[in-house]
Amino acid sequence: MAYLRIALAQDNPAVGDLSGNADLLLDRTRQAAERGAHLVVFTEMFLTGYPVEDLVLRTSFVDASIATVASAARRLAEEGLGGLPVVVGYVDRAGLAPRVGQPKGAPLDAAAVLYEGRVLMRTAKHHLPNYGVFDEYRYFVRGDRLPIFRLHGVDVAIAVCEDLWQEGGPVAVVGRAGAGLLVVPNASPYERDKDDVRLELVARRAREAGCALAYVNQFGGQDELVFDGDSLVVSASGELVARAGQFRSELLVVDLDLPLATAPVEPAAYDAGDGTTITVEREVLSSAPLSSEPTPAPIAERLDDAGEVYSALVLAVRDYVAKNGFQSVILGLSGGIDSALTATIASDAIGPSRVHVAMMPSRYSSDHSLGDAEELVRRQGVNSRIVPIADIVTAFEKEIALSGLSAENLQARVRGMILMGLSNEHGHLVLTTGNKSELATGYSTLYGDSAGGFAPIKDVPKTMVWELSRWRNAHTDPSFLLDCAAPIPENSITKEPSAELRPDQRDTDSLPPYEVLDRLLDDYVEKDMGSAELIAAGHDAELVARIIRLVDVAEYKRRQYPPGPKITPKNFGRDRRLPITNRWRESV
Repeated sequence: MAYLRIALAQDNPAVGDLSGNADLLLDRTRQAAERGAHLVVFTEMFLTGYPVEDLVLRTSFVDASIATVASAARRLAEEGLGGLPVVVGYVDRAGLAPRVGQPKGAPLDAAAVLYEGRVLMRTAKHHLPNYGVFDEYRYFVRGDRLPIFRLHGVDVAIAVCEDLWQEGGPVAVVGRAGAGLLVVPNASPYERDKDDVRLELVARRAREAGCALAYVNQFGGQDELVFDGDSLVVSASGELVARAGQFRSELLVVDLDLPLATAPVEPAAYDAGDGTTITVEREVLSSAPLSSEPTPAPIAERLDDAGEVYSALVLAVRDYVAKNGFQSVILGLSGGIDSALTATIASDAIGPSRVHVAMMPSRYSSDHSLGDAEELVRRQGVNSRIVPIADIVTAFEKEIALSGLSAENLQARVRGMILMGLSNEHGHLVLTTGNKSELATGYSTLYGDSAGGFAPIKDVPKTMVWELSRWRNAHTDPSFLLDCAAPIPENSITKEPSAELRPDQRDTDSLPPYEVLDRLLDDYVEKDMGSAELIAAGHDAELVARIIRLVDVAEYKRRQYPPGPKITPKNFGRDRRLPITNRWRESV
């Protein structure tokens, strides 16, 4: 057996910031060297950020990525770190002749081994995901290599993200090639309950390959996606050896006892089990094994379900604000639960001093709503102003006759206009406060409460809004910037929800109880059940017909809604793509 100390760099690269990401690579490698690491592994496409989407179709961007990886290798050597091998993700190109159906320039989702001032080895993702939020057949061509380098007598193989999730391909070859350690750079976005799936998958692949496996995952927010970290190391038997924390930067350093390499160092080709051939390429960095007594590695405590979701939302807001250069945010604060939770997420993300709220009471606003909003301001210390809208609405009504729903929507649009005006004047990012249940059923006003730049709870069902609010009132975290034990007034949580756009209005005037609605929406939206399946699952037939119609006719509204973080298996946006002009209707 041979001793190897590896460092997994769980970090937050910014898409398109190649120089900044390279600086971060240099800094983390220096920290790893100071902690005695023999190998540093960064995440998928670390140097470019992930996902870069159509940027990979620009020749200039791919050229810059290739130049940056070569420059990073030289900089490491110049800083005296060239003898510490580094595995890092970037964008490369395959050099294939152009053809119809192939992405422009034949880009590769690549990983490189940097050593002694040069790019020693290169590889690329073999399995290209084309489901859910992934659209990688649009962007990349497939890789067909498995690089293995010998380090202190241990053969270390590299695969990239999806290659771990699919059968066949490079991972299927690792065991036959005799690797003692498989390292897998990832950019795997968060959704609820995914960490348990990951651990089970990583353990199974380690057992199949007969070697230890190190899985390093990105953390941070990128538009609609949130990456939660949760990097893992398991033994050849699938036993958990080390685990990084969730939603935070961490350099996870792990000591491993690994088998000495015995395979010949010549290249070889293997049947990958998926109809392709994988070429194993080998390099020898150092053959002499090291010996030492391994130090037990940390296994981070897991967050509970509500804690995971809340932390994901906080991180999403923090990174969207920071990476897009905003200094502050603004939202409408009604005293209801949705705006209360959104304000709290914002305060935890960027600090209450950078959060602005506008309380915009109308002729139908209740005294307790304004009181609950003012109580939240008092607890959190956010910046606030009161802008009554009754006279503004009246001025509109003098010029144009509106009634019923049109009059209700006018109030929401006046509020949206006020928020956008304050945004233009002061440079605030407007946060919308609608939840997934409302967005699903079209229970919002286009250019009114849907106006804004980011939607923190867009993928959060109403019942979970209450759950998260109760969780936050009972918990805090060192990463939260709001120093408040119970930031949300209890009355905002317990009172019956209402848009307060007409006298004595209640959400249940238009919608079923949210406990009933959210179960039905989960089956229709998340699970794609048709009407017959929904009724067979126990949902009321009349309600099924009504809710399906509400969801289907609201597609045009959802297309115009701001982006927001994905936390469920199927969000409105990247996950769920339906035509707006669509005559298909489920029969009941």
